[in-house]
Amino acid sequence: MPHVDTAADFASHFPETRGYLSACTGGLPTKATLDASRAFYEEWSAGKLNAHAITASAERTRELYATLAGVAPERVALGSQVSQLVSIVATSVPDGAEVLCPEGDFASLTHPFEQLAARGVTVRYAPASELAAAVRPETALVAFSLVQSATGEVADHEAIVAAAASVGASTCVDLTQSLGWLPVGAATFDYTVCHAYKWLCAPRGTAFLTVREGLDEALTPIAAGWCSADDVWSSCYAGHTPLSASAGRFDLSPLWPLVAGTEAALAFFVSLDPAEVHDHAVGLANAARKVLGLPESNSAIVTWPDADGTALAAMQAAGIVASGRAGNARVSFHVWNTADDVALLATALGAAG
Repeated sequence: MPHVDTAADFASHFPETRGYLSACTGGLPTKATLDASRAFYEEWSAGKLNAHAITASAERTRELYATLAGVAPERVALGSQVSQLVSIVATSVPDGAEVLCPEGDFASLTHPFEQLAARGVTVRYAPASELAAAVRPETALVAFSLVQSATGEVADHEAIVAAAASVGASTCVDLTQSLGWLPVGAATFDYTVCHAYKWLCAPRGTAFLTVREGLDEALTPIAAGWCSADDVWSSCYAGHTPLSASAGRFDLSPLWPLVAGTEAALAFFVSLDPAEVHDHAVGLANAARKVLGLPESNSAIVTWPDADGTALAAMQAAGIVASGRAGNARVSFHVWNTADDVALLATALGAAG
């Protein structure tokens, strides 16, 4: 795919939309993703399904994700849900250890660690803004979303990583609400997880795990199957099921109908200038904050108190797709959004420009 040169070109790659302010709930498909997805169903219905071609597409998807995340392809595992991938990371936590998480972080990240109570593992919570200061010698792993789902808060990841390193703790970071608009990849962290259906605009059901080199043996591939080997086609049956020498040992069998669409989606984002995407999304978000009377921020997600849902209802009545989370109204801005969406938001909520 050719490089997309300017922010003005972004929206042309998507079906025409108006008022879709909900990338933080689910991204929109590019035209290329729609074409690739339709082609899969047409081939399937014509009896031309090619499992080897799908496997090759999955490998290209791994490589594209590695480029976006800033790691080598062999450090990437393919999955389908964040919670399943976090459950693999949870196998690295020693008995009786402490896992530190932000208060109110997304359940798919925190819930798997809470299931370790029978091994004496404790999950302790602290405010996201105070997470680095909350690290202590007992902390074995710090798990946090780089961008919080409920509030859009961007974590001070450099301080958290430094604090974790000072006590020998590992880091597990959820990039689901950041990768695609925030140019911070996976290389800084021990483990990362990301579901690609939000800011990477892939079909829902494709997720990724990255594992820092040297840490594969610290994890147990609890969902190992025929796709957990380097040569999947010779590892289909019991008696010859070697694990991949790379993070591919943590792979799940890809969801075939989603692979081509995911490859197309990631190829689009690889073609973009990450700084341009960031400035476009955050610039629109701050324009929205201005008309809402909110201070500027560094996030593409805008939230404000809306306990009774009045603001959400007003937006929906105006044709805006938004969401409500944890007592907040929530909107977000991504590559398909324009200043017209900010104006529509202002009109819907009676705000003055």
